[in-house]
Amino acid sequence: MTRAPGRKAPAETPAPGPPRSRAPRTPRTPGAVQLGPRSLLTLALVSAVGVAAFGWPFLAPPGSQVGSHTQDAPWLFAGLLVLLVAVVAASIAESGLGPKAVAMLGVLAATGAALRPVGAGTAGIEPMFFLMVLSGRVLGPGFGFVLGNVTMFASALLTGGVGPWMPFQMLAMGWFTMGAGLLPVPARAPGRTEVGILAAYGFFAAFAYGTAMNMAGWPFMGALASNIAFDPHAGVPANLARFVAYCLATSLGWDLGRALVTVVLTLTLGPALLRGLRRATRRAAFEAQVTFEGHER
Repeated sequence: MTRAPGRKAPAETPAPGPPRSRAPRTPRTPGAVQLGPRSLLTLALVSAVGVAAFGWPFLAPPGSQVGSHTQDAPWLFAGLLVLLVAVVAASIAESGLGPKAVAMLGVLAATGAALRPVGAGTAGIEPMFFLMVLSGRVLGPGFGFVLGNVTMFASALLTGGVGPWMPFQMLAMGWFTMGAGLLPVPARAPGRTEVGILAAYGFFAAFAYGTAMNMAGWPFMGALASNIAFDPHAGVPANLARFVAYCLATSLGWDLGRALVTVVLTLTLGPALLRGLRRATRRAAFEAQVTFEGHER
């Protein structure tokens, strides 16, 4: 067949085939602070020293010389503050934390510090914990660890709670907030599923935080309560029984109240706050590189 001059031959239409199936993309939750190799190394060092600082009563052998210096230990372990500042500085320097991420960190830390005095004197009313859970979940474990440290430091300055216990609070809150960012929950999981998992994490993590702080202060009771105080001459099973009795007698009600308040606030305010934090993080575009173009004259 001869085609007319000036006309193009019609393109052949491919035979229709089965539609291609695309693998669903798992969106990555944007994080303002990414943990690089140097930050991970510093964080591991801080955590190792922190575990020793919290759990030394169960690590020291009975009758050791460590037990005779229980009153000096808080000041020695206060050196953790230097390591905590180091991990924060390493995270910021290595990730290139920009001004928008610093602003987000400052706003969340100030909000958490302002929420901490709410309910002071009332057992368990500590709304700052649910904010830490949601912030760590949205902004990632690196941002969460830094946020927990800065929030506790700011709240200590705000409430006048500066003392040898402050490094323990900063480290415990850093672990608490970082754990929420490590939860294996897809970024776009069904809303109720994600909020339920965060509420369950907040419940158990609130008890873990209280237990860690109990362990930090329990060895320094002295002879005030001989039946539940730390005995440097007793073995691990005996001291463990004393510690459990100490937690039940002094902080069970407070820890339970903190856990329940965290669950209630997460279930009621969590969905809206998660959407707001994710929207603010997307608009801020923390990971976008900022470049400045010069104008030639």
